[in-house]
Amino acid sequence: MRIAALALAFALFSATAMAADVPAGPKVLIETSMGDITLQLDPVHAPLTTANFLRYVKEAHFDGTVIYRVVAGFVIQAGSWDADIQPRPVHDPIPLEANNGLSNVRGSVAMARAADPASATAEFFVNLADNSALDHQANDPGNNTGYAVFAHVVDGMDVIDKIAAVPVGDNGPMKGAAPVEPIVITKVSLLPDAAP
Repeated sequence: MRIAALALAFALFSATAMAADVPAGPKVLIETSMGDITLQLDPVHAPLTTANFLRYVKEAHFDGTVIYRVVAGFVIQAGSWDADIQPRPVHDPIPLEANNGLSNVRGSVAMARAADPASATAEFFVNLADNSALDHQANDPGNNTGYAVFAHVVDGMDVIDKIAAVPVGDNGPMKGAAPVEPIVITKVSLLPDAAP
């Protein structure tokens, strides 16, 4: 009994030590017309997706765009549409990294995509609830199912919840889902303490 307890304690200590060895990812500040949101990216589990997102951040792609999809209890989404409902040009799509051990839980951030698994560009969403149906499926040995989580909200979830409660209408690319009063992303920036 004592040996089992010692083994369990050692396993917990080892897991904690290994977690401490994993460096924290860079943080990104999203400034919106409703408040600020801070994301912590995860380049360990989603290296390609994180690099892709940071490329758009460094190019100021998201500055001046709007949150164009709000589905209460599900997600809010943004990326490439401006207040005039004009899309911005994007880079080539990236491979899907949904099979990375991360889950679409409340506060996690994942890439939106079309039916093609490797079709994500700049569109991303924040999960408002635990959306495990969006996770990589266990019967998929590769990366053909699910939506790749690459970050999580570390500050500003109250802002996310305020956004999730706004009235929505048809004034966006997804009918019935766009905030009636546009919510502008004024600036997205890599926080200085996380800059390379």
